[in-house]
Amino acid sequence: MKVAVLGFGTVGVGVYEMLAKAPGFEQGPVLVRKGKEDQPFKVSSMEAICADPSVGAVAEVMGGVEPANTYVAMALRAGKHVVTSNKALVAAKGIELAAIAREHGVSFLFSAACGGAVPFLHNLSIAALSDTIEALGGILNGTTNFMLDAMQTEGKDYGDVLRQAQALGYAEADPTADVSGLDALRKIMLACAVAYDKLPVDGFAREGIESITAADVTDFQSRGLTCRLVTSGGEAGESVYAYVEPVLFPAGAPECSVQKNFNMAKYRGENAGSIVLMGQGAGRYPTASAVVRDLYGIGGVPMMTERCREVIADNASCVHPYYVRVAAKDKALFAFAECREDGENLRGVTEPMAVPVMHAVAEGIRKEGGSIFFAAME
Repeated sequence: MKVAVLGFGTVGVGVYEMLAKAPGFEQGPVLVRKGKEDQPFKVSSMEAICADPSVGAVAEVMGGVEPANTYVAMALRAGKHVVTSNKALVAAKGIELAAIAREHGVSFLFSAACGGAVPFLHNLSIAALSDTIEALGGILNGTTNFMLDAMQTEGKDYGDVLRQAQALGYAEADPTADVSGLDALRKIMLACAVAYDKLPVDGFAREGIESITAADVTDFQSRGLTCRLVTSGGEAGESVYAYVEPVLFPAGAPECSVQKNFNMAKYRGENAGSIVLMGQGAGRYPTASAVVRDLYGIGGVPMMTERCREVIADNASCVHPYYVRVAAKDKALFAFAECREDGENLRGVTEPMAVPVMHAVAEGIRKEGGSIFFAAME
């Protein structure tokens, strides 16, 4: 089967190279912007790709919602299977695109959009057929894991590790989606859609790693704790809970061993128990390998069924203590189980708090110009 590739950036180059060695597939045209057709295989017309009867599948690795959404819909309506690594696209338009795919008898697969090389959504889609998924999530952003690991093992500050991640190709020139937790949030959205047929579109709680400092690292490491950015999801009545936040783990926790750009994706089945998958979560070839893997899933288990619907996330039942660094003047906003002064700041651990409450308090502090770092206590 000939495969067209939409986009020729970091992942697109990897996919095109891997297609040359993928049994059963061959390299097709590559869609690039007009004026970038500097080699015979590069084209700037999506219409030409859709009209080409030799192209059986399309790999979309452009990123962003538009024009990717328009192009994917065109390919599906032309009877082409589509695989994509674009989590922003699937989070925003996945239900619509999956419906178009069903209408035209083709596959729409997106396991490459979550976990890089880790076959998380692929396995989850199969597991959901035969088991009840009780919880899911994990460390699903390789960029932030690389940065946090470097800060904690090499003693570097935030700015230095961000520049290092960008130089290695783990972080984009604009790293906002990664460091803010948005990328990880989109991945838990997709995981909930696959596991529960419920795509959360609002009601989230999201905290990234922009607020962490070298002093924070020094303090929580003195307590024997390791920080990771973690996504959490599961059913909550007729809805799901879905949130992203830094979490502090005690020494010996499996998450402490997830280093560099690796991911740890987890789900717990009522019958299967806990399943843990690890692998590289960022970079050209880890992500490209997942795109090509999805090509071999064409015609198999769908990742988004006709039952999938949009819901508002409900995180009210998710409660745990938090480690907090905050200005001393904001102490009264928290019920601390223990705290100590650190110059003008307080550092301590709160009594158990509901996730939406903690995130709302932090948002209020920042709106008033204040500073805060918080992380859930595992």
